[in-house]
Amino acid sequence: MEIAIIMFDDYETLDVFGPAEIFGRLTDIYNLKFYSLKGGVISNRHGVPIMTEKLEIINSIPEIVLIPGGWGTRKEVDNLLLIDKIKELAQSSNYVLTVCTGSALLAKSGLLNGKKATSNKRAFAWVASQNQNVDWNKKARWAIDGKYYTSSGVSAGMDMTLGFLADRHGIDFARKVAKEIEYNWIEDKDNDSFVVE
Repeated sequence: MEIAIIMFDDYETLDVFGPAEIFGRLTDIYNLKFYSLKGGVISNRHGVPIMTEKLEIINSIPEIVLIPGGWGTRKEVDNLLLIDKIKELAQSSNYVLTVCTGSALLAKSGLLNGKKATSNKRAFAWVASQNQNVDWNKKARWAIDGKYYTSSGVSAGMDMTLGFLADRHGIDFARKVAKEIEYNWIEDKDNDSFVVE
């Protein structure tokens, strides 16, 4: 299954590489591709560059779309070209996963209207303000509504990704992957200890 990871400047490092580490270990099942509007090297505040392909060259619809968060989302929520492309890919794909403030980009597309979703707890008010028609769940570590998976901040993307694997391949499969990377998986998607009141 192809996973299209949507990149933009000032993405959050772990939002991308946490899920990439998990999916990337399963090369017989998942194939990671990195895309951006213009293609080429995308970098972030940590100085981590990554080579991407242009979104317009996608020939076949990826089965999974992954949208990270990061400071760049504050600018990209107003990038109509990117939002339109996200909407197009998300509508056609089997699953859409967002990490952290990446849910703001998906929310802007309108595809989360009436659906349960969550986001980074420290940026929650800002994310929720991007679309008040979403059923935002502040308490959740990650939320699932149909094919849409949204997670809280940064490390929660790894918990969500493992949760996604558990849903697709069984809980024992996901726990085995977590053990291989020596990660203490938070399996309870409904309770995030980082909730800010």
